[in-house]
Amino acid sequence: MDDNKLLPKLSQNLLDILNDEEYYDVIIEVGNDPYVRIFRAHMVILHYRSTYIRRILSTNKKKNDGDLVHIKLSNILPKIFQIILRYIYSGKISLNEYDTSDIIKILIAGNELAL
Repeated sequence: MDDNKLLPKLSQNLLDILNDEEYYDVIIEVGNDPYVRIFRAHMVILHYRSTYIRRILSTNKKKNDGDLVHIKLSNILPKIFQIILRYIYSGKISLNEYDTSDIIKILIAGNELAL
């Protein structure tokens, strides 16, 4: 299979993993009251895609008792984090869909997360 077919399929598979509600091991709480949203994610993917989150994970590793890792990102809007999380998993983002204000917020948050 050539890369032109494999990479889009792989990207879609990773988005499917993001949307899976069974096999996650990280809970990410994003935003401030009253605008807080909970995201589910996967430690191994976050570890390799964001050095900022990697540092958080290294100090807050999953315990052997089965508890999930909980990360708080209060300074990022949930709407913006959802866009970034999809980018983390798929490696793709289309900025044409967003206005200038959102693009700036995406860039700032992406920089903060060391993407």
